[in-house]
Amino acid sequence: MRAHRNAAAGCALLFALTTAGCTGQDGPTDTTDAAPTAPSTPSAPTTATTAYAPYVSATTASDTDTAGSPTAYNLAFVISSGDDCVPRWNGVQDIDDASVASRVEKLSGSGATVRVSFGGASGTELAAACDSASALAAAYGAALDAAGSTRADFDIEGDALTDAGSVALRSEAIALLQKERSGLEVSFTLPVMPSGLDTDGLALLASANDHGVRVSTVNLMTMNYGESYTDDMGDYALASAQAAHTQLRKVFGTSDADAWRGMALTSMLGVNDVAGETFTLADAAEVRAFAEEKGIAWVSMWAAFRDEPCADDASAAEALTDCSGVEQESGAFAEAFAG
Repeated sequence: MRAHRNAAAGCALLFALTTAGCTGQDGPTDTTDAAPTAPSTPSAPTTATTAYAPYVSATTASDTDTAGSPTAYNLAFVISSGDDCVPRWNGVQDIDDASVASRVEKLSGSGATVRVSFGGASGTELAAACDSASALAAAYGAALDAAGSTRADFDIEGDALTDAGSVALRSEAIALLQKERSGLEVSFTLPVMPSGLDTDGLALLASANDHGVRVSTVNLMTMNYGESYTDDMGDYALASAQAAHTQLRKVFGTSDADAWRGMALTSMLGVNDVAGETFTLADAAEVRAFAEEKGIAWVSMWAAFRDEPCADDASAAEALTDCSGVEQESGAFAEAFAG
């Protein structure tokens, strides 16, 4: 376990919150990732609204994208083609593709914002392909500019999370990018267990802290815990959030309320890709109620295009990519998460 940061170091990151005593921070541009000034006591009620911000395909529209009237969309995913420092949607589509620009324009038409998500479970994250922090920052910036976005999400998992070299390079690049773009909001999407973040996730956050990255949100992937976790997925999500909250307070030296406000929760709706794990509509409602109670910044799901029932003859693979695998109406998970 890493040593706790002192108060000054905590303010250097501190989720870019507007907390008293942390000066010189650039505040968020709207309320999706914003945090109110810490209340006088941790138990004081919050008036902030938990946003709904689903993950959507950056390249392919779905009828359920707009269900639940999202406040923001997480565009998945920008990665390398595998051996260069050129950002591409899903590693194959040009970052300035006109069809993607048109899709972003339509998603933003309701007033929602877009957040570009880098990384994910598949392919090569740009930090593993770029040779320098400046080149990596430029690659991230090109993707943000193509989407017209001031929000960057870094979904770091698998080998990318355990690669200390790319973790450090990414932190350095994000810090450079935030110097160039003072309004850039950054979230890290990390795997979690009911016991909390693992040592690799905590090391990544410590690296960001060491490089002076301003992080708006730590988004917890409340899913895929392992075959021994076969009980209620909603309960597991809440246990994960509680455990991670304690960790985030220690890592960043922040208040109880601000640690909640610097958190997001993302669930994999319906059938998960670990045997025995099924996240139900009741679980989604439970997570939404908990998030509102705690003042959590936003809730999300993987993914909007799965928020529909499967056809009777759908395969197990299709239930993981095209539909939920549970009995539901189209868009029902979005409505539950939106509250």
